[in-house]
Amino acid sequence: MDGRASGRPEDETAVSMLDALFHQSPIGLHLLDSELRVVRVNTATPVMRGVSVDDLVGRPAREVYDMVEDDVDGMLGGVLDTGVPLLGRLVRARLNGVPRYYELTALRLQSPSGAVLGVAAAVVDVTEQKRAEARTGVLGAVRTRVGRSLDPAVTGEELAATVVPGFADAAVVEVVDTVLRGDDPPLAPLPPGVPLLRTAFAGGNALPTQAFPVGEVCFLPAPTPFSQALTDLRPRLLAPDSEPDWGSVDGARARTLRSVRAHSLLVVPLTLHGAVLGLISLYRREPSPAFETSDLALAAEMATHTALCMDNARRYIREHAIAATVHRQLLPRRPQTHASIETSFLSVAGVGPGAWYDTIALPSARTALVAGRVSGRPLSAAATMGQLRTAIRSLAAFDLSPDELLARLHGTADQLAAERACLPAGDPLRSEALTAECVYAVHDPLTGRCTLAAAGRLTALVVHPDATVTVPTTPAGPRLGTTQHTPFVATEVEVPDGSVLVVASDPGIASSLASPSAPLAAASDLRDRPLQDLCDTLVYRLPPDVIARHPAMIVARTRAFPPDRCASWQLDQEPAAAALARRHTRGQLAEWGVDDDICHSTQLIVSELVTNAVRYGMPPILLRLIHDSTLTCEVRDAGLATPHLRHAGTTEEGGRGLFITAQLADTWGTRYTPPGKTIWTEQTLSSPT
Repeated sequence: MDGRASGRPEDETAVSMLDALFHQSPIGLHLLDSELRVVRVNTATPVMRGVSVDDLVGRPAREVYDMVEDDVDGMLGGVLDTGVPLLGRLVRARLNGVPRYYELTALRLQSPSGAVLGVAAAVVDVTEQKRAEARTGVLGAVRTRVGRSLDPAVTGEELAATVVPGFADAAVVEVVDTVLRGDDPPLAPLPPGVPLLRTAFAGGNALPTQAFPVGEVCFLPAPTPFSQALTDLRPRLLAPDSEPDWGSVDGARARTLRSVRAHSLLVVPLTLHGAVLGLISLYRREPSPAFETSDLALAAEMATHTALCMDNARRYIREHAIAATVHRQLLPRRPQTHASIETSFLSVAGVGPGAWYDTIALPSARTALVAGRVSGRPLSAAATMGQLRTAIRSLAAFDLSPDELLARLHGTADQLAAERACLPAGDPLRSEALTAECVYAVHDPLTGRCTLAAAGRLTALVVHPDATVTVPTTPAGPRLGTTQHTPFVATEVEVPDGSVLVVASDPGIASSLASPSAPLAAASDLRDRPLQDLCDTLVYRLPPDVIARHPAMIVARTRAFPPDRCASWQLDQEPAAAALARRHTRGQLAEWGVDDDICHSTQLIVSELVTNAVRYGMPPILLRLIHDSTLTCEVRDAGLATPHLRHAGTTEEGGRGLFITAQLADTWGTRYTPPGKTIWTEQTLSSPT
């Protein structure tokens, strides 16, 4: 294997080529004998730095390169035995104790007679290439895995879990405390005394101790590399020795570095547009190599991506907090109902910004139960929810049937959508569709029935006193705000005394609770069990996917209206009907113990309403008095003529009936129910009943 020529020209050419390769090739070349010992190497061989050729010749290849792989001898031996070349195989080794990566190509050497002489090996140092690939991989992993949560603290945890152990042996993330609450981050330099919360740590056994535990608020003393990084917003690469220059200023961190024998430290600020969000600290210790200057740029890119994700999460938290505040202010504080129904508002894990519930006390001891939800971003959904809730309350004052009320509400939603479409082109709300779902149910304790209509897929749930559960077949009307304008359809359902009504803003609640294992269906004491207990049981049994949507619900238990608190009389269509109505009213109010002032006013109201029904209405005429939290007077007839309040002239003899009625009653209105209409008034009683 001395490569000497035999005098032939081709042999001289081969020798010349071999000499050129060994003296001029930038690739490390090795000739190994059949025992895989070094016979000859060139000057480009990686291990030749500061080592003479005599120190390498005769040594095993594995020993020369301190190979990390256990099977390097097996790979070279396989080439020697089989003659199959080893091409571009990546192997790991250590050079002066520093991990390196080499690309190995090995070929078997044979004599013209076929005798195996050894192995020729080419070794290329690809350490920098592999490190660059590793950096690219780490950055790609950070961009993929960091930012999947809209929580700044979780974002820090995602970063720490991603960079350890691929890039660092340990990672610590600290975030400005106010940023976690959604406030604007402070501008650099970070003002003294601003607290930072340690939100994430990853390192396993690499860093068994920490200066501060996760979840603790700490302050950065100055000057240290940590405080300096948050002053000029530049990353720091440090090689801390046993006694750092800043150790006396921040003893907790200095002691931690000494205790874990960290030999390399990267301190990277989390910054965005000159504002400080937090700090990243990355550590390495033996046997990992020290951070290099090129790692600064990679760490800065990782920090930029993380800071952007944290700021997005901070903005979400801030918008969510504002939306929650607006939403909370727009929701009712307590149910508004009559004595014949016990109602509780129920929020599941917090009501979503677009969901709402409401109860509205209607005349004639009836109660409207409303639930709905608005789609869209939290703040705009909360604002739209408030507009729709106000519109429903305004429409409910006209005592409309559920289907007619939703039809009017649909028109209101159309108007709101049209106003949104007229916003400036740069307003993001303009491109956000306004859509909402709503269910409106009216419970009448005097008839024991509930009438409801729905915009969208929402409905009500009825749990009867015998624990059977029914979901009324409510035709789904068009969602509010859509271009569909098919008619809304009202449905009536029996609600016996002691039943439980559930009205919710999520269609999944009715379908979940209607199953045989429904939580309320198993309750044997629906009539006497505390309503709050029923509400808690309902929440505990809801499926997780329904809870995650944060629905709003109303749980109402019905009671029979006391029969002695309602009286009605049928009247003939004749002039004497008014006098008869006054006598009936006077006697009934005396029996109920109503004071004389209310009794006198009510007789005048009844007289005027009955007189109008006799003159302008159609038989049959029915007078009804309802003694609830208020005193309700109703006069029903079969005519459809609409009464109007007007101011009669000084010389006119008629036209003052409704004017007098409006002055004596707290409120009055007209309700149309087949086959006619009902004129009603309400008066507040002077003392509780």
